[in-house]
Amino acid sequence: MDGRKDSLACSCDFSGIKPVMVELPYPPIRVKNENLTYANLLSIDYCGAVSEMTAITQYINHENRLAASRCPMAKALLGMAISEMMHLQELSEMIVLLGGKVDYTAKFRNGDWKMWTPEYMKSPDQARQMLQADLDAERATIDQYRMHINMIADNYINDVLERIIKDEEYHVMMLQFLLKEV
Repeated sequence: MDGRKDSLACSCDFSGIKPVMVELPYPPIRVKNENLTYANLLSIDYCGAVSEMTAITQYINHENRLAASRCPMAKALLGMAISEMMHLQELSEMIVLLGGKVDYTAKFRNGDWKMWTPEYMKSPDQARQMLQADLDAERATIDQYRMHINMIADNYINDVLERIIKDEEYHVMMLQFLLKEV
């Protein structure tokens, strides 16, 4: 060496990454009236074990760990994380309109509550297992949204949840494609 210090750098350029989502507009964020029961259901989607908060954190973790060796895959995961951030924002707006509180606490019907924790994330070591964990999480999220739609009698909220499901279904398709590539 000639006195310079060698360093490692990620060659994956993340500038210009856009959300990975269906190109359809979102319905306006509104609710029929305040309803803490609905706010609490959405708090689970916001920051429960199966939630947008968990998805964002898991995608970012996987993207960080894959960036050096699998740049295109890392970029796709970051795009999905950005989409999930938008969902998180929409959920938070509805929770507040419903009279709820956005405090990273999932509130359950039995009165129990649980603050979000990174323990909800799945962080396997291999790319294939990361993608499978992300795919499993997306499918669980879709199922949970559908269950909540069946419990909520507010078309304004359900229209937003249905639109979010379209993005989640797109993520499932993308993850299935990425899994074929590893």
